[in-house]
Amino acid sequence: VGARYSFPTVLRPLKKHGVRAARFNRTVLPWRWTYANLRSHRKLLIIDGQRAFTGGLNIRDGHLVDARPRRPIVDLHFEVEGPVVEQMVVAFAEDWHFVTHERLDGDGWFPVLPPCGGTFARAIIDGPDDDLDKLRWTVLGALACAKREVVIVTPYFLPEADLLAALSLAVLRGVQVTVLIPEHNNQWLVKWACDALLPQVLEWGVRVFRVGGAFDHTKVMLVDAHWVLFGSANLDPRSLRLNFELNLEAYSEELARDVGELVAEKRGRSLEVTLREHEARSIFRRLRDGFARLFVPYL
Repeated sequence: VGARYSFPTVLRPLKKHGVRAARFNRTVLPWRWTYANLRSHRKLLIIDGQRAFTGGLNIRDGHLVDARPRRPIVDLHFEVEGPVVEQMVVAFAEDWHFVTHERLDGDGWFPVLPPCGGTFARAIIDGPDDDLDKLRWTVLGALACAKREVVIVTPYFLPEADLLAALSLAVLRGVQVTVLIPEHNNQWLVKWACDALLPQVLEWGVRVFRVGGAFDHTKVMLVDAHWVLFGSANLDPRSLRLNFELNLEAYSEELARDVGELVAEKRGRSLEVTLREHEARSIFRRLRDGFARLFVPYL
């Protein structure tokens, strides 16, 4: 939960009502400012160590239809059961210990979880404290293994050189690669930088669609209708290098079909971006987008 996304901070009312809360990686003091970009972007809700929820959803009014938010947000979240929940609890327990120095253990946190359902899944816990870049290599590996189709839905699409190469190589191998991004973005600088990068994927045959309607914060990747990646990460340098993230990869034709239907609905209300139309942008927009692109490593 991000404490700085509300004013006043949400920490005080949480503690007032008996909810234990702590700040992750406090950077108020000057000698900690160098760590300001190393934030926890994980989105986890764990119940009794047996059931968990993860995806792109934040806890804020923008996601609540009943609250009639001024800027509504569309998202996709997943309910998870089975042994993979233990891996998600481990991620939370490590974060909690880092902040409070308290260890979470015992059956209340780590009950025995028998297998359930027919989906094989594992958590990909990644962050700047890990030298392996597990999430980056998972995405690159999935693109390298794809045989027929790759579908990516992300609110922030800022691919670096290795990801651009992997997307282009997939297309050259005959894989149909489709990327869905929101038409309306809540981060204007990110949108401009994304627009500056789009020609590099469009010219290789990657199909890009802008999803209309409310800002779409969905984060999901589908490969060959049987592999699904979902969780907190975006396809941008911040998620792949700086943030503490948690994603799940799942092998399931049934799950892929269900997610694919949701993605197809999004695509049905989208407009495709063509290279010709994109190159027809005004000089002002090109300069603006090119300037925003300079900040890609930090967006």
